[in-house]
Amino acid sequence: MELSVLGIYNSVTEANLIRAKLESAGIEAAVESDVAGSMVPPLAFTEGVKVLVRSSDLAEAMEVLERMLPSGD
Repeated sequence: MELSVLGIYNSVTEANLIRAKLESAGIEAAVESDVAGSMVPPLAFTEGVKVLVRSSDLAEAMEVLERMLPSGD
């Protein structure tokens, strides 16, 4: 199974909210973060927190995220 990065976020909380929204839409997702952060706080999340989905689900996952954003109307 090939995974793609859907997005990179500033916190585990934000990434987990995105993951939960995707899973409620039937899209499996995973959160990947820098595990060294818990041992060495200054090194935490130097590359952000990634939300990963199956490559085959990437387009649908992006549509779910777009629906989450305010329309600006």
